[in-house]
Amino acid sequence: MESYVNQGEQLVVALYVLDIKKSGEFYRSYGFEVVRDEGTFMELKWEDARLFLSEVPGTPSPPANPIGNMRVMVPNVDEYWDLAKEKGATILSNIEDRYYGLRDFTIGGPDGLALRFATWLKELR
Repeated sequence: MESYVNQGEQLVVALYVLDIKKSGEFYRSYGFEVVRDEGTFMELKWEDARLFLSEVPGTPSPPANPIGNMRVMVPNVDEYWDLAKEKGATILSNIEDRYYGLRDFTIGGPDGLALRFATWLKELR
């Protein structure tokens, strides 16, 4: 099948948020870059992937437990682990080598979606 759009535009996570400044700062603090900020809409990127944040009045508060997670592959997951601890992130799963071939950990995000950083184990050996 031929691609309709480039890979970074194909599957975009779009979150409705209560406080776009707080949410934007959370993602920027972990390395996402701001592409566009229109006050109540923000487009961020990680390499070619995109994350859209929309501040929508009446958005319910995030659930106590995340509804899912967004995985970010990095070559140096232990550095992100140190950053998360330094920032006092809510740790949902500690850093560990997993049976599925990743070394990863998961932290809680401000909007009901967790953030998981991971490195392929084969890259660490």
